[in-house]
Amino acid sequence: MTGEGLALQAALRRFEGLHPKTIDLSLGRILTALDALGRPQDSLPPVIHVAGTNGKGSTCAFLRAMAEAAGLRVHVFTSPHLVRFNERVRLAGTLVDDEAYVAALDRVLAAVGDGTITFFEATTAAALLLFAEVPADLLILEVGLGGRFDATNVIDRPEVSVITPIDFDHKEYLGTDITRIAWEKAGIIKPDVPVASAVQRSEAAGVIAIETYQRGAPVSTLGGRHVVEIDGAAMRFRGPRLETGWVMPGLTGPHQFANAGLAAMAMELWGDGRVTGAAIETGIAAAGWPARMQKLGDGPLTSAFPELELWLDGGHNPHAARALAHVFDPPLTLVTAMMANKDHAGFFEAFRGVAGRVITIPNAKGHKGADPEALSEAARAGGLDAKPAADLDTALSLCPPGRVLICGSLYMAGEVLARNEEFPL
Repeated sequence: MTGEGLALQAALRRFEGLHPKTIDLSLGRILTALDALGRPQDSLPPVIHVAGTNGKGSTCAFLRAMAEAAGLRVHVFTSPHLVRFNERVRLAGTLVDDEAYVAALDRVLAAVGDGTITFFEATTAAALLLFAEVPADLLILEVGLGGRFDATNVIDRPEVSVITPIDFDHKEYLGTDITRIAWEKAGIIKPDVPVASAVQRSEAAGVIAIETYQRGAPVSTLGGRHVVEIDGAAMRFRGPRLETGWVMPGLTGPHQFANAGLAAMAMELWGDGRVTGAAIETGIAAAGWPARMQKLGDGPLTSAFPELELWLDGGHNPHAARALAHVFDPPLTLVTAMMANKDHAGFFEAFRGVAGRVITIPNAKGHKGADPEALSEAARAGGLDAKPAADLDTALSLCPPGRVLICGSLYMAGEVLARNEEFPL
C-alpha cells in the first residue's frame, strides 16, 4: 500500500488474515456481511455494472466523464488502485477520504464478527456502505475478478450490465477455456436488464447470447444499431436515440474508440434524459484514466531521463499488448515488469516488429513478479532483443534516446506514477 494514511493502512490490514485465501470467488461471505449491515446494496443510486477482461477501467472513465458532463453526481468503484487505496472509491466525484473509509471498514469488521471475509469482499462492502449513504445520481461499479461470483455481483437490478472484450487473464482463477471465462463474466447479466456488449470473439459472443436469452435481457452489441465511425484521430457515436459530433477521445489509442462507443451505448440504454448527445461528446473528449497510454509529464523521473519520451500503460495480457502495439510506430523500447502468472510469451509476441528492444525488470515490491531473466527469455523467444535489468533506473539508463513504453504491470505503473509524483486525483 502506497500513499494511504496510517489509520487507513491499519484498518485495511485487519482484514488480511480473516480468510485463508486472498481470492476465493463466492458470494456467501459478502452477502452475510451485507445482511448484517442492513443490505446497503438495496439503497444505492442507479448502477451501471461493468465486467470483462480488457478496457473495464477505460470504459468506466468514459462513463464517468459522460455523466459528469451531464451534471450528474457520480460514484465510482474500480480496482486495483495505482498509488493510493482511496483511488478505488470515488464518492460523488471525489476520492474517499481516509476517515470516511476507516469508519466504513470498522462497521464491516463489526458485522463480520467471528465470521470470515476476504480482503476484497470487505473493502467492497465498505464501499457499498458509503455509496448507499452519500447521495449521488449514478454508481459505476467495476467487477474485480470474473463476474458471476465477484463481490460486486450483489446488485439485484442494475440499470445496465456492460461487458467489455473478453479474453484470457487470471487463468489460475478463471481457467483457460474462453467459454468458461465468458460464462464467469456474463454472470453479471440480470433478468430484463439491458446488456451493452463490446464486439466479442465468437465463443464469448455465443455465451453472452445464451445468458441474455435465458434471462430475457435485451443485448446490444457495438456495431449493430450503435455505431462508432472513425476518421483519423476523431470518432463519432450514432445510436437510435443519441449521437455525437466528431470528437477526439481523451484517452489515447485506437482501442479507445471502442471503449468510448461502448460507454456511449450503455448511457443510451440507461436512458436518463439528462445524458444528451452533447454530454456524451463532451465526456468522450474529457475522459482521463491514469496508466492507460499515459505520457508522463514533468516530474522527478522524466527529469532524470530527459532524452527519453516516457509512456506508461498497465496492460498485462496479450489482448492489451495487441492494442498497445497498434499505437506506436517502431522503433519502440519496452521496459517491462509482469506478474509471474501472466502469459509472458503472448504479451511479447504482440510487439514483434514494433519493439526494437525490451528491458525486463522486477515487479513492484510486495507482488509476485516474474524473474526478469525469464521475462527476457520469453521476449527473445518472440523474436525480440531483450535483456534483464536490476531495477527501473538501470533499465531506463540502458534505453536508447526516443520513445519508451513502461508496461506489463499495474503495480509497477503505480510505482512509476509515485516516482514521478503524478498522483491520480
